[in-house]
Amino acid sequence: MDPLDVFIGEWEIKARVFPGPPGSATFEWMAGGKFLVEHWEAGTIRVGDEDIDFRGISIFGFDSARQTYLQHYFDSRGVARVYQMSFTDGVWKLWRDTEDFSPLDFSQRFIGTFSDDGKSIEGRWEICHDGSTWEKDFDLTYTKVA
Repeated sequence: MDPLDVFIGEWEIKARVFPGPPGSATFEWMAGGKFLVEHWEAGTIRVGDEDIDFRGISIFGFDSARQTYLQHYFDSRGVARVYQMSFTDGVWKLWRDTEDFSPLDFSQRFIGTFSDDGKSIEGRWEICHDGSTWEKDFDLTYTKVA
């Protein structure tokens, strides 16, 4: 069993930053079982003068050279990023503190904790603009529905 198997399934996602009803996320293994794929949608958000259907895809895999997981992230705003990732003892961490596909205007990190029954993840995104001071960006909760 792969440690990331706990993600497999359909989830409801809630974040105050996304107005409207809860969003959704689906995690599944890509054919061959080497990469985990997340498809998510969070409703309509305002970007500048435009309302966009906010959705994205993330692909998770193990980087044997670094001995860590990576998440490749893409969303409907045109944002593409690479996050370092760890998953240990039910705690899921993502962080981005180096430039990748896009400039590093700020650093980000996420910490999510799985419930004992594996049916929810309580998480929090944080942001850092000055290289040292972290502040809460938003809370994000996943609840497994199937």
